[in-house]
Amino acid sequence: MHILPLFFFLLYYSLGFWLLFRWRKKQIEPQQFFYQGTWLLIAIIGYTSVLEALNGSFFFAIPLFFFALFFFSYRRQKARTLNGFLFNLFIVVYGAYLIYATMTTRDLLIAGLFFFAFVVVILAATLGNIGLIIFLYWNAFIVMKRESRSIANLLTLLLAIALTIYVVITFFVTQNSAWYIALPVTLLTLTLGYLFLVFVNFLTISILYQFNQPRKRQDFIIVLGAGLINGERVTPLLARRIDKAILFYREQKIKTGHPLKFIMSGGQGPDEKVPEAVAMQQYALEQGIPHEDILLEANSTTTYENMMFSKSIIDAQGLKQAKVIFASNNYHIFRAAIFAKEANLDADGIGAKTAFYYLPNAFLREFAAMLKMKKHRHALILGILFVLITAVSLFNVILS
Repeated sequence: MHILPLFFFLLYYSLGFWLLFRWRKKQIEPQQFFYQGTWLLIAIIGYTSVLEALNGSFFFAIPLFFFALFFFSYRRQKARTLNGFLFNLFIVVYGAYLIYATMTTRDLLIAGLFFFAFVVVILAATLGNIGLIIFLYWNAFIVMKRESRSIANLLTLLLAIALTIYVVITFFVTQNSAWYIALPVTLLTLTLGYLFLVFVNFLTISILYQFNQPRKRQDFIIVLGAGLINGERVTPLLARRIDKAILFYREQKIKTGHPLKFIMSGGQGPDEKVPEAVAMQQYALEQGIPHEDILLEANSTTTYENMMFSKSIIDAQGLKQAKVIFASNNYHIFRAAIFAKEANLDADGIGAKTAFYYLPNAFLREFAAMLKMKKHRHALILGILFVLITAVSLFNVILS
């Protein structure tokens, strides 16, 4: 084991960790975790690169290339699922590189990293469908206990039931089953596998997007509406969105003094007594926000309309290249950013915290909405795969 590179690695990481802690100590906990985790990853990549260079090889450039692909794609446009795919591709390539580095350098630290990654993969494979099903049933029980029993709140239960049925079906279908029985199960497995990969990419970029930290020089902050209690008061969920925007408003006022206006965005539903924007304005006024700093957008009924109608209000203010962000719940901001792009609004989101037990259900709902947005693309990909698998299966039947 090379002592000198290890010494510099520990010194480099410890110094960087201390500097980041001092620089980011006022940030919320998830952001601190993100910065510290990023620094650890950089330190590890630097360490493995130096070790390999000492051995006269430079294969570390391969995972760095894939990370660069992700980085430049994310910097160019944050809100797209391609970034999730590119980041996961980097993780897979870097995992393969760790195997190579372990075999060539025989370094204990790299071997330890590889062993840790191996254990994580084995645990995930061991738990598999059964572990996921148990978790989904447990989560569904918690959600039904604490929330209303609407279809939107039962997604984890519905997925658990569907996976249970799938496991039972595949248990009775063996390799010796007739082709007309095995083929539909194969196509079902293919569909679930494809949806799982798409979901992993979506979840990855959604999590990464949580750490978005806009500069404290914004001109407008759009607060996305949600339902009201008794048609006139903001719900706890909506209050958290407004509170997140108010926190940013006050931090910007302290740090830069740059003027910032709220755009409360939300129309009036058929069961609501007032537009959501009006109820949101009232809540903000009660929190001490000046009336003149609040603009109302009271016509929207969807997230896309939130963005489109808010953009019209911003354009009417006459500012050149206005800097805009929006606030919603953390699980929603990635998809909302996509709608902002479609509305030609250059805006990033900041996310309010959501109860942990509700996140699986919320992300499943967001994923379903994302699938609907790109339904033609996913249908085309699955259709091509179905044709190929069916053709291969029939060809094997004919040959046999």
